[in-house]
Amino acid sequence: MTNPVTGVQGAVASENPGAKEDKSKLVANKGAQFTSYDVNAFEVPSGRDELWRFTPIRRLKGLHDGTAVATSGSHIAVTAPEGVSVEQVGRDDKRLGAAGVPADRIAAQAFSTFTEATVVTVPSERELAEPIDITITGPGVDAIAYGHLQIRLEQFAKATVVIDQLGSGTYAENIEFVIGDSAQLNVVLIQDWESDAVHVAAHHARLGRDAVLRHFNVSLGGDLVRVSPTVHYDAPGGDAELLGLYFADAGQHLEQRLLVDHTAPKCKSNVLYKGALQGETGPGKQDAHTVWIGDVLIRAEAEDTSTFEFNRNLVLTDGARADSVPNLEIETGEILGAGHASATGRFDDEQLFYLRARGISEDAARRLIVRGFFHEIIDRIPVPAVRERLDAAIETELAVTGV
Repeated sequence: MTNPVTGVQGAVASENPGAKEDKSKLVANKGAQFTSYDVNAFEVPSGRDELWRFTPIRRLKGLHDGTAVATSGSHIAVTAPEGVSVEQVGRDDKRLGAAGVPADRIAAQAFSTFTEATVVTVPSERELAEPIDITITGPGVDAIAYGHLQIRLEQFAKATVVIDQLGSGTYAENIEFVIGDSAQLNVVLIQDWESDAVHVAAHHARLGRDAVLRHFNVSLGGDLVRVSPTVHYDAPGGDAELLGLYFADAGQHLEQRLLVDHTAPKCKSNVLYKGALQGETGPGKQDAHTVWIGDVLIRAEAEDTSTFEFNRNLVLTDGARADSVPNLEIETGEILGAGHASATGRFDDEQLFYLRARGISEDAARRLIVRGFFHEIIDRIPVPAVRERLDAAIETELAVTGV
């Protein structure tokens, strides 16, 4: 099934010292979206643009129109096992941009504004027993910063990376994942910002032959958080799994926009995102709002592809709004399987009845259902400390409205 897609046709990349040019085919699909390192190559977005129609533009604090001038640098701290390279590099480093080119104005603004990038490299054939811990701290209340982070796994390397995003302020960034042939990366990203934070991120992943990516994205805090992961395959055998969890309270806008671009044969992808929404309603109250856009493109040359994407949303209180739009574009009939699905709803009355019939109070039953809803995602995170932290975070969220 092919869904029509609106937007700019053709892939264009302006020159950037040390960065690779996007070689996407000029075809009318999501994979042919306009890309450039040049901020001025993009029009200032508005609510009429398909790419931005769900985003509250006024709450971006000028990230979209060039008025958000950096007042601080990025604060990225890395704790890594011995043998892992951690570098602070300038804009002229030839590795930067290897995973992808910005596809929207804010990503281009972040790429053209950062002063120093952090590059973390796991050498070939190195298997890390302990995770790499990266903490990205916001610039502070009313401050603005732009950042750039690149994670590189050379061939046959295996690593787990936990990226914690904390603090206040306005922050836009690009994060790159360059995964070499037969390398395996587990990455867990947690946006646990303070309530004032505005965060817009583009994640670029590029997979080599038989490379494996497990990408977990967790959005909990912040006033407005918009995360856009994109996956590209350079050779056959790539395997990408994108799992996500988000929990929005009153006034929060949490947005996830994904693109999996199957450009090589015999590759796999699996996307599963789950979200919950709750909040107070009434005069002067802002509703919770979540957005999930899932785009999967299977190009003509990507034969023997296997892919599926699924988004589920659980609305816990009146007034909360969840927008969910899965898109699947297929340009070849020679695939192993492809599908997509989306579901949004309230508590299942039958589940509540089943639990209450066994002597469990309604409040306790609701908590059990929510915890079970998220555990399909949490249980697959390979870091026990992170699983425990997310369990506690969900309990804290549920306590907000007494669910």
